[in-house]
Amino acid sequence: MARRDQNGGEEIALGVAEARLIQTRADKIARLRERGIDPFPARFKPTHRSADAKRILEEAEDEAESEWRTTVQPPLSDKTAGIAVQDVRAKARTEEMALAGRVMARRGMGKAAFMDIQDGAGRMQVHLRSDVLGEAYGLIEEIDIGDFIGVTGSAFRTRRGEPSIEARTLQILAKAVRPLPDKWAGLQDVEKRSRQRYLDLITRERAGQVVRLRARIVASMRRFLNDRGFIEVETPILVPVAAGAMARPFVTHHNALDRTLYLRIATELHLKKLVVGGIEKVYEIGRVFRNEGIDADHNPEFTTLESYEAYADYNDVMEMVEQMVASIALEVTGATIVRSPAGGSIDLAPPWPRLDLRQEMIKRCGIDFIECPDAESLGQAMRERGIHVEHGASWGRLLDKVISSAVEPAIIQPAFLVDYPVEMSPLAKRKPGANGVVERFEAFILGRELANAFTELNDPIEQRARFEEQERLRRLYADEEVDRLDEDFLIAVEHGMPPSGGLGLGIDRLTMLLTGEESIRDVVLFPQLRAP
Repeated sequence: MARRDQNGGEEIALGVAEARLIQTRADKIARLRERGIDPFPARFKPTHRSADAKRILEEAEDEAESEWRTTVQPPLSDKTAGIAVQDVRAKARTEEMALAGRVMARRGMGKAAFMDIQDGAGRMQVHLRSDVLGEAYGLIEEIDIGDFIGVTGSAFRTRRGEPSIEARTLQILAKAVRPLPDKWAGLQDVEKRSRQRYLDLITRERAGQVVRLRARIVASMRRFLNDRGFIEVETPILVPVAAGAMARPFVTHHNALDRTLYLRIATELHLKKLVVGGIEKVYEIGRVFRNEGIDADHNPEFTTLESYEAYADYNDVMEMVEQMVASIALEVTGATIVRSPAGGSIDLAPPWPRLDLRQEMIKRCGIDFIECPDAESLGQAMRERGIHVEHGASWGRLLDKVISSAVEPAIIQPAFLVDYPVEMSPLAKRKPGANGVVERFEAFILGRELANAFTELNDPIEQRARFEEQERLRRLYADEEVDRLDEDFLIAVEHGMPPSGGLGLGIDRLTMLLTGEESIRDVVLFPQLRAP
């Protein structure tokens, strides 16, 4: 049972101690079974949760006080009345209810004890008395922190003012064989929090808050889009061509078809096929998979919203994004101003500034991509400014490095970076009157990309030429992440696709923003981690 660690004897000692605790709990399970008690019964039906019990108790106390005030004669002094009210409220009891939860603390010995149980709504203290429970009181000796128990009884308030259940019955619902982390130190190992998320949820209240906030964020997003007439769909995760983004895919094999397949890197192309088919407003909230590095902003699998709207362009999509993010923030947090983890506040209220990419690059680092039209000249300009130049990289890859190094970190308040070079955006429509530029934007907050969107390219002839150029770049720069030619998608667009605006938005990053978490692993329940 020793833990694998470099701290030597101390870790071995902890492992031995844990093994002893596990054996002690196993012995208790055996004793319970010898007594004819199932330590893992099939069912127990709670009638209330902890928050319900506390609310009902407060209502009973208010009712008792109200009845007392209508009957008291003659009028009492404020001091006397205050003491009397306290006494009346202290005697209030609710009707009997059944609660269940995990034991998180226990106190007391002899003929009376207290336990704190935790359910999905919070914690509730349970008061256990030998004269009330009778023989069932002996079960207390077999209960450990971490076990699940069920109790029935009425709620009351102790002399110290703690809402409690006076247990009339007590039942063990599930014995925990392994002990929980120390209640004072908690789960200090950040990586263990991610690796054993269930322990994080048990021991750290904040972890559960983030889970609930994320669920509310996604629900709010769905309401916003549904109210605008969008239809939610599901598209394939296993695809024959990993297209729709510039990323390396995960590769798998389908045995029955004897075919190589990929985990999707985007939902874009299937959703645009639906626009071709006449579904004019469509979206999907789903997992995508990219075989890339892991850091505070990136996880190999992540959740995105992708939406497509016929007869819209990137200006319409910008308006929708700023309205949607502000609406979600207001609904979930109660305000459009959120706190930055580094201090200060972020104002999400629209409108957000539109920043021209070319002008921002000139402003931030003095590089004009029009005047650096090839990899050699761009690389030289980067070296002169101390920006790392990757050997053998294409012009588009180098330009992306300039943007991520010099421009993105400077965008703290919400803003749209607009009008990208066509070489970086093979699926976006060219901007009229702007040579070499497409109608594309990326939304940034706190120096982090939140969304990416285009006026969609719907010319199948130009789209084919763009894809063919991407395939040429793949051959020339074998290790680069470039988009792929998807013949089935091209055939769909050749049947006619209306002018459309598309959006990809990272739900994990939006959750980070609205919860104030600094790492993606804190908003993804089960992030990918290196082997222990």
